[in-house]
Amino acid sequence: MSNVAPADIDDGIASAASADPLGPGSMLYDLSHQVRWGLVATRAIVLEAAHPQIDAALITNSTFVAHPWRRLRNTVLSTQRMVNPDERVRRREAARLNRLHARITGTDAEGRPFNAADPEVRAWVVATMFESTVTMCRLSGESLDGPALDRLYSEFLALLALMEPDGGKLPPTLREFWPYYEFMIEERLENTETVHIILDRLFAQVPAPPLLRDRPAAWAAGRALAGPVATAITVASLPEPLRARLGLPELPGARTLIHTAYLSTRLATRLLPEAWTRLDTVMTMLDPKYAPAPDGDPLAGLRRGAAKAGALFRLLTPSPMTPPADESRLRSASRFFSEVLDQTGNGYLDWPDVAAMAREIATRLDLDAQDEDRLFTAFADWWRELQKELDTDGDGRISGQEYAAATAAMTSSALIRVAEVLFDVTDADGDQTIDAREYRALFRTAFDHDAGDADERLTRAEFVRRFLNFMAGRGHSDAYEGLFAQS
Repeated sequence: MSNVAPADIDDGIASAASADPLGPGSMLYDLSHQVRWGLVATRAIVLEAAHPQIDAALITNSTFVAHPWRRLRNTVLSTQRMVNPDERVRRREAARLNRLHARITGTDAEGRPFNAADPEVRAWVVATMFESTVTMCRLSGESLDGPALDRLYSEFLALLALMEPDGGKLPPTLREFWPYYEFMIEERLENTETVHIILDRLFAQVPAPPLLRDRPAAWAAGRALAGPVATAITVASLPEPLRARLGLPELPGARTLIHTAYLSTRLATRLLPEAWTRLDTVMTMLDPKYAPAPDGDPLAGLRRGAAKAGALFRLLTPSPMTPPADESRLRSASRFFSEVLDQTGNGYLDWPDVAAMAREIATRLDLDAQDEDRLFTAFADWWRELQKELDTDGDGRISGQEYAAATAAMTSSALIRVAEVLFDVTDADGDQTIDAREYRALFRTAFDHDAGDADERLTRAEFVRRFLNFMAGRGHSDAYEGLFAQS
């Protein structure tokens, strides 16, 4: 590393040394709120996916293939909670992640057990984020001196300590970290299926973000150009020993491309107004429903501008042929199965899909342990009933054909119980109605499409009825589409 820290890293290092290691003023807080943090997250997920336990967990439980934008949004939300100025928010999010990870267990295709809460796994996730942050700075032309690197590493150790109070499995000092990192790269990582799904399929097939969802042709054209570039940048940034193990040759010109990409993001961060380069702002521009309630929001004007830009884009681009009303409001059983029920995108409905629905709700509402347990229990009961009614061949999962042949079972007593619990956890003030604020907390949208006037209050019976109609595939709901179906 160079001996001089750049201005954009050096600013505040002295004050940060004695400040909160994760709060405002820390290096990690500032970096994780910048849009270029996306480069860190993308590279880190490839390194994580090469770990056999993480590969198995992602293959069997993750929604990142079928719902990448939703997964990105939740990752951004979780990261921001973990570096929130209020330590109570951080600890609450850490506890939620601990519960989530503890539920992700099983065996891989070779019969090896995996557990998302394994200390080695968690340590490797944090290690990839730290090393990818250092790589981002290096490829962006930034230099981190000894004190800056030590400070950054201590902040990542503090991040891990939120979930692993005993410090986890990361080395305690930066000097010990690099041998650990090289050992993991050379001895523990494998040529896994998930790595190739990310590099070969995800960039090439990523669905349009909500802003462009009704313009598939425009998105496909842009993706055809950007997908290979994103893949080349990610591959070129990986450690050479890992590239060799994965059989990923470095393409000619990739070095120039990668430096250009990283340097451009750094210059954008330095030269553009801060509000324009914040990660949550960009997420809002991709999906206006991601925006929080506008009360007191200093970025509300920019977010309204993003929504107007999206409307202008839709106005200026050719509108697709509108199907008849009955076809646009209703979907076939097979389409509903693939877009709503098959959360992991493997072509079947099984427990990880059902758990993903519960996980999405728990994340949106930031549930405590008791309410989260109630929600997962209700979904688990529904899954057992689905298996009993629909799993005709006894293989432990439900195919689209099995679902289409018996959709009436979707209105089961267990599903009614899911709706009841969902109402209870959404009704934060316990007044037995869902008001506009509570509705937005769950759906990240107003009542525009489903509940008419913004002041309408949904009773328990009406809320349950709408949920059952949607989950049975009998009726369209923009709100539930956004919660379960949209990518």
